[in-house]
Amino acid sequence: MLQNNELIQTALRNLKIEALNPMQEAAINASAQEKDVILLSPTGSGKTLAFLLPLLTTLTPTHDNVQVLILVPSRELALQIESVFKSMNTSWKTCCCYGGHPMAEERKSIAGNHPAIIIGTPGRLTDHLGKGTFNPDTIHTLIIDEFDKSLEYGFHDEMAEIIAQLPGLKKRILLSATDAEEIPQFTGMNETVKLNFLTDTTEDDSRLRLMKVVSPAKDKIESLYKLLCKLGSSSSIVFCNHREAVDRVSALLAEKGIYNERFHGGMEQPDRERALYKFRNGSCHVLVSTDLAARGLDIPEIEHIIHYHLPVNEEAFTHRNGRTARWDARGTSYLILHSEEPVPAYIPADIEIRNLPEQASRPPKPIWVTLYIGKGKKDKLSRMDIAGFFHKKGNLAREDVGAIDVKEHYAFVAIRRTKVKQLLNLIQGEKIKGMKTVIEEAD
Repeated sequence: MLQNNELIQTALRNLKIEALNPMQEAAINASAQEKDVILLSPTGSGKTLAFLLPLLTTLTPTHDNVQVLILVPSRELALQIESVFKSMNTSWKTCCCYGGHPMAEERKSIAGNHPAIIIGTPGRLTDHLGKGTFNPDTIHTLIIDEFDKSLEYGFHDEMAEIIAQLPGLKKRILLSATDAEEIPQFTGMNETVKLNFLTDTTEDDSRLRLMKVVSPAKDKIESLYKLLCKLGSSSSIVFCNHREAVDRVSALLAEKGIYNERFHGGMEQPDRERALYKFRNGSCHVLVSTDLAARGLDIPEIEHIIHYHLPVNEEAFTHRNGRTARWDARGTSYLILHSEEPVPAYIPADIEIRNLPEQASRPPKPIWVTLYIGKGKKDKLSRMDIAGFFHKKGNLAREDVGAIDVKEHYAFVAIRRTKVKQLLNLIQGEKIKGMKTVIEEAD
């Protein structure tokens, strides 16, 4: 069995994963066949590992050229896939390519690091191929993650253009959370193995609790505030249908003393990354977002989904709810509804009602605070460097330092709130790895 391969077993140990789920096992075994693979599986079921692990048996260690191309519909999904692959701690390198990121920097990374895997959005990869950044002839495997979403976003022409420039393809793998009547011809799929794990949703449904909050006012902000107060320090994503609504709701919650971060496609990429990092590391418990956060983001332990606005359709409802009750966890999905608001037919009529208190107490501040460090990978700064600096110069214990995320030009670190003031005083004027840099609370 392919999953017993030593490279795969080593990667799983590095990921601290003891066993694969049935979908992942089936996908790995299907990848060992010569046929192309179509994998249909719900959001949050672990599809990323299902396509990354088999790659370890097909990549050539001595090869300096690009061997695998992974197409994704969003920057966040590209970065997430890269993060999972890096956590496997293999000898192969990756490069992420996406809009909003300096193209010159990506070209330099590809030329200097010789990545075996390039992960990117269709638009940006079309640009790179047009400029001859890398040789497409050596790519033997194409993976399209969230294929249905890529089509929905209008990437049909870009994907067709990219695939037409890959003459050496031996394997195509398409992954989707929804089934399609037919696969477009431009994919070049020939003989395929289709794995459908979408049919059995009973277990997922039992782990997801659906509840309704009745808002007495058409403007639901007061009901949202009381609900978040009731939920306390647990992690929640509040979904709105438009960017302007996200900005408004986020600002109103902040005025009421609910610390939150916002997330939508109109924000600059560094601001989006910072918001997600704070939400992931526990220094922010509430993320207000458009449906951009409904797919592709791997954020563990999200306990609550709140539909401030009703989703535009049933598929959006499913994907929003898919952010919680992932793997074996349980979660709750709340619909905030005004009494006169029409409810779509796909939402059950007998939803349990969650009553809110008249008086609400604001939840406590998160126990973690995120610090920004003005140096990153390009400055040869590592997680170990940062942890060592804070332990030695800041007198912090191991449990006072949370998640550390090192980007190309900067880094984020979660620090226990009670230790932040002391830390910033102790490290004032100190150099990290011999470098002077800014270390401050992330805005």
